[in-house]
Amino acid sequence: MNENLFETQYDVTKKSKLKKFYEVNKILIFSVILILIIAIASVIFYSETKEKKKILLSDNYLAAKVYLENGDRNKVKNILKTIIFANDSTYSTLSLFLILNENLIVDQGELSNLFDHVLENNKFEKEVKNLIIFKKALFQSNFVSELELLDAVKPLINTETVWKPHALLLLGDYFASKKEYLKAKEFYVQILSLKNLHKELYNHARSQLIFITND
Repeated sequence: MNENLFETQYDVTKKSKLKKFYEVNKILIFSVILILIIAIASVIFYSETKEKKKILLSDNYLAAKVYLENGDRNKVKNILKTIIFANDSTYSTLSLFLILNENLIVDQGELSNLFDHVLENNKFEKEVKNLIIFKKALFQSNFVSELELLDAVKPLINTETVWKPHALLLLGDYFASKKEYLKAKEFYVQILSLKNLHKELYNHARSQLIFITND
């Protein structure tokens, strides 16, 4: 009997404490619940918005390719530039490469700025970013100075990346085209010293070295 009375009193005391805790902290409790609801809703909204944006960019990119087939190059250029400034790591990059491959923009400064925008406003996996850096350097090699080109490929030749031999080959060919054979030889030799080098790159560097030696 006494045990039952004790348990009843304990339950009443426990409930009283819980009620008191609730009364004292109900504003905090409601605030935490509200914050959680808002956070969950925000995550859902962000995910849905991001997915819709991705679908829209995909549709616009495909539309640009259709317009390209129909010869409406100016419209294609405008659509692709809009996609680039939407800052999507996938479709902004694809749009930039399509502009470059189809020569839709001939202004070198504008193209360089588009490369910079894509690199600065998107997050990429390491090798994807290095590919974009290499593409930019390859494009700029036709008009920038020696120092500017060396600076452009520095992130590639100073690190271990699949694009390192491509960057070295670009520099070798750049100096060979200017008949600066000593500089060209330096980069070709570096290529041949790399491990697991693709056979095509090896053969190109080797043939260039033979050409330089016999010239």
